[in-house]
Order: sequence, then C-alpha cells, then structure tokens
Amino acid sequence: MRCALKPSDPAGELPERTAQSLRALAGGPISRLPQLLEAMAAVGSDHDLRRALDRIAETAASLTGARHAAVGIHDEDGGPGDLIAHGVSPEAEPSAGASLEVPIQVQGELFGTLYLAGKGDGEEFGEGDLHLVRVLATEAGIALSNARMHSAARQRRRWIDGAASVTTALLAGPETRSTATNALTVVAEQGRELAEAATGAVLLPHAEGGMEVVAISTVLPEAVRTEAFRGRIPPESPVLHQLHAGLAVFSDDFAADPRSVSPLSRHYGPTMLLPLRSHGRVLGALALCRMSGDRRFSHPERTLATQFAAQAAVALVLVDRHRDRERLAVFEDRDRIARDLHDLVIQRLFATGMLLETARHKAVLPEVRDGLGGAIDELDATIQEIRTAIIALQQGPSEAPPGLRTRVLRVAGAATAALGGRPSVRFAGPVDARVDDRSGRELVAALGEALAAVEASAPSQPARVSVVVDATATLPDGRAGVRLTVSCPDGAHPRLTWERPLKGRSGS
Repeated sequence: MRCALKPSDPAGELPERTAQSLRALAGGPISRLPQLLEAMAAVGSDHDLRRALDRIAETAASLTGARHAAVGIHDEDGGPGDLIAHGVSPEAEPSAGASLEVPIQVQGELFGTLYLAGKGDGEEFGEGDLHLVRVLATEAGIALSNARMHSAARQRRRWIDGAASVTTALLAGPETRSTATNALTVVAEQGRELAEAATGAVLLPHAEGGMEVVAISTVLPEAVRTEAFRGRIPPESPVLHQLHAGLAVFSDDFAADPRSVSPLSRHYGPTMLLPLRSHGRVLGALALCRMSGDRRFSHPERTLATQFAAQAAVALVLVDRHRDRERLAVFEDRDRIARDLHDLVIQRLFATGMLLETARHKAVLPEVRDGLGGAIDELDATIQEIRTAIIALQQGPSEAPPGLRTRVLRVAGAATAALGGRPSVRFAGPVDARVDDRSGRELVAALGEALAAVEASAPSQPARVSVVVDATATLPDGRAGVRLTVSCPDGAHPRLTWERPLKGRSGS
C-alpha cells in the first residue's frame, strides 16, 4: 500500500495539517514525542543544511520503523536535485512493502519530498506515521527555506562585491589599468570567477559586422585562448540580433545549441551571453561558459550575472570618460607649453637676433662680422627647431591618423641614435593641408631612405642633418609642388632632393 500527500494540496492547508498532526501525535503513543521534539530542536539550531536533512531522514526512519528514508531536494529552478538517503535502498530490497511520501512545502513553494519505504514489522504506515512525517516535512521545509535565503543573500553579496571591485579596478590609476584591453580583461576574469565558469570573455563589435572576442579569462589550455581570438559571431547570427536588442542569451548546452555558430562552442555546456548595455546602447557582450556536464546556471545566477554585466558596462563607460579627461589634461598642458614657447622664448630669441644683426652691421673687423653672422644663423636654426617642437606639441590624440608633419618628425626622431644627433627639421607652407595622402606616403619613405643612406656612408661618425619639407615649392616645369631636401651643412654627405607635383588631398 502506498500512502502519499500530494504536492498539489493547497498551501494554506500545510500549517493547519501540521497543527492537526501535532494534536494527533499528542493523543497517540507518547513515547515518540520526546524524540520528535528533540529532532526538531536539533534541526532548527543546525546551520548545516545537509546535516539537518540527514537528521530528519534518520528520525523519520527511526520513529516510523521504516527501513528506508530519503529527502529528495528540488533545485532552485524546480528540477531534481540532491537525494539524502538513510537506511537500506528500496532497489536493493524488492519486497520493500508499504511506502509513504510527503511533499516538503513552505508557503506554497515545493522544495522537495520526504520518502519512507518498508516498515520493519511488515505492516502498513498508519495515520500516526503520516502525522509524524508531516511534522518532519514541515521542519525540513523551514530548514530548506532558511538555507536558500542565506545562500541567496551570500550569492547576492558576492556579485555586488564583485561588481564593486570591477569598478574600483577599472577606475584605478594607470599602474593597474594601462590599456583598454586590460580593463576588459578585468571584466572577463571577475565575471568568470563570480559565475564559477570555465571561461569569461568580452566581445566587441567587429569592423566588418558581428562581434569578436577582445578579452578572455579561462582555465582551459592556451590553444583554446588563441582559438577564441580568431573567432567571432557573424552579423546574421540570431544570437547577435538578440544581444543588439539588449536581451541576454541563455543556453543549458551551448555545444548542442542550434543558435551557436562559433567553433568554440564545442567546449562548453551551460552558457550565458549578456549584453554590455549602458544608456540604451549595447557596447558589446560578456560570455560566461561552463564545461559540458557542469550544472546549469540557476535563475538567480542568471539575474545576478545580467545585473553584473550592466554594472560593468557603466564602469567601462566611466573608464572611457576618465581616459578622455586625462588626455584632455595632457593636451591642455601641451598647448600651454606651446604658447609659452611661441610667445616668450621665440620672441626673445628673435629680439636677440635683431640686436646681433644691428651689431653685425656696425662691426668694423671682418672676423667680428663673420662671428656675429654665424651666431645669427644659429639663432635662426634654433627658432626653427622650437617651431618644429611647437608643431609636435600641437598634434592631435594618438588615436587620430597622424598628419604628414607628425610622420616626418617621427622618422627624423627615430634616426637620432643612428646619426648621433637629432636631424633639424623645417617645414614651409601648409604641409598637411596641401600634400595628398599618396605623395605624403612617398615623401616619408624617401626621407627614411635618405637618412639611412647618410648613416650608412659614415656609420662611426655623428652627422648633422637638415631636413626641409617645402609645400610652396615650384617645380622646374612651373607646377606647384612639394619638395623634400635632406642635406648636411658641412657638406660631408651628398644632398638629396625629392619632389612631386601637388594633386590636392584624397582619401586614398
């Protein structure tokens, strides 16, 4: 005979049923009450859930004379979870006889079932047994409910602390977060640890559409990491459409999921793809993946991970703004220095040059006039060097495409060590505005070859090199052009001249 209390029994009846069961027990064999009350007190004071449930199963078997007792726990999504058994398994004893099962419920929520099978005396379970098991099932429900609440509170605290640590790490100084890639890696690593996943990855939009992995944290071999950076979600993927809509993608088995098109999916089972969304704009996605066969992500984990991704997106936006402010501060300092050089230093040098020019005209001795003329030439060269430095200070951010002036200065600066001194660079005319992209690339290449030739002709001796880029030149055929001149004032190396007609700027 099987006696069961169905899980569909109205929730409101359980407290009343428990009260009825206690009253029924009070009228029954008094010998079982002390053991029942002792078990209830022990379970209520035990903070270890598994030990408390094991005690309930043991007490139920002892008080009812059952050879087998078990507590079957449902997971947080209502599916089958752990089974805590006591006594002889019914499968090992085919003639187990009578059985009894009572749902473990609290306020209408089903947490599991308390099973009993096979009375030792071969009889059926009676009304007294049913009342007793109801009381124990109620106590088990309370223990499970409390444990779930404590577990959920700890889990929420972990995710909140994790999100806070991500924000702190991202907004830290450059010594801990030097590049944007490092910031994304912090998000991937913290997300992986919080989700107890095998891999965490951040995906950003690809230039050709879709999304690509730009940062990853994984416990898998290095080969998997390398493979991840080569993969991307194509533009036509339904997963991408869902992410762009700001919706998370959940899969219990990513390897078998038809929505998965990445070759990496073969490694993973339970997976979450979470949009990194801030102010209605999707910046990218956070992927958190467990291995095939691992437990699936529970509903609370999915909710907390989605909130973490939203918080991480806000932190990434703050990082970008913070970085922009830092760059702006640097550019403001550079502008101030450039203004000071132009308004103070160059003007004073120019005034000094005028005084020397006046003195040269008044000088009587030829050697004095020649000496003053040389000093004036040096001042002119110094003024030109300062103007070149001012131009370099006024260049735009490093992320912007560099102009021709910047590229020429970089090539000249790179040759400083080989030549034994920095080449003097002078520009004439609006170089960036008048020289087209193709001519600019050819000019920079010609400059590099010329400086290499100077260094090769006398590798052991320092060379004083003058570089002039003139965007106001007139070519021999009368056309307007740009001319590059590389020479050594002491005549130690041959003079190189390169020129092209001006064609106007283009995007090619």
